[in-house]
Amino acid sequence: MKFGILLDHQYAPGDDLRRRTDETVEYVQHIRDLGYDSVFGIHHYLSSLSTPQPLPLLSRLIDHSGTMQLGTGILILPLGHPVHWAEEIATIDQMSGGRFVLGIGSGYREIEFASFGLERRTRVSRMNEALEVMQRLWTGETVTHKGQHFQLDGVRCSVLPVQRPHPPVWVGANGPIGIARIARQGLPWLAPSNVRRNWAVGNLADYRAARLEAGFTEDGAVFPIHRDLCVADSFDDAFDLAGTAVRRSYDEYVQYGMDYFATQWEGIKHKALFFGSPDDIAAKVRDFADAGYNHFVFRAQWLGLPIERSVEIVERFAHEVMPRFRP
Repeated sequence: MKFGILLDHQYAPGDDLRRRTDETVEYVQHIRDLGYDSVFGIHHYLSSLSTPQPLPLLSRLIDHSGTMQLGTGILILPLGHPVHWAEEIATIDQMSGGRFVLGIGSGYREIEFASFGLERRTRVSRMNEALEVMQRLWTGETVTHKGQHFQLDGVRCSVLPVQRPHPPVWVGANGPIGIARIARQGLPWLAPSNVRRNWAVGNLADYRAARLEAGFTEDGAVFPIHRDLCVADSFDDAFDLAGTAVRRSYDEYVQYGMDYFATQWEGIKHKALFFGSPDDIAAKVRDFADAGYNHFVFRAQWLGLPIERSVEIVERFAHEVMPRFRP
């Protein structure tokens, strides 16, 4: 069982990003010392919020993260060229001594694709082709590729990752078709944070069945999931502490066509958030672990919540919940 932290490095426009970055360094040092296993960054362009890019931020965190895995949760792969991504990711894997995890997704915001001159409807095929090309580049061999979206003529990657054959790749998806595709590829499916318990558990069961049917064993398999976390004395206390900030963060998605977060808020509040007492949270972790999830990546930061409150949350989980799942 592994536990990680998703950094929510999204801030109000005009915020002091240098101060926020220094704050993030201290936060990561703290979660490192608390015994967490991983830390992840997020990725968006042209956001309504000021959102530092994940690869430079994670590079800054390398020397402050101990032995934790560092990764993207997720990187919007279709928005970049596979040569660019391959060398950038190999570089950070080298710098970190082989601790990088590449979480990828196809994206959803029309403004991003339009601004890059890409058709949003091609995002899945672009993602899959980009990943295929990156994996070939990471072999160190000469690559010639004539694809739907990318063409390479006898080129070789100048930087190779430490991890062989390449860093772990986790793939995010929010629907059965995408989840089934990931299973057939034998890649870990990164389950989203905002879905209700029965959806997360049911789709994991379907994913595992499809993965086995495709011929992949579960030896050493990773089954990761994002969850929003707030540990307090009770659910009501947790919501008093962080509920306004969580709702404010989710409301930001509505402007990108995700009305679900407004219309289904009560369901998300009671059936998706990991909010409650240490006993409540431990029971939720055990329930999801029994279903097969084995790497929980928690977000404990939201728009407007003071960093001191986020520190309290990760401390309480580390001291009062995490030991129940560690030898």
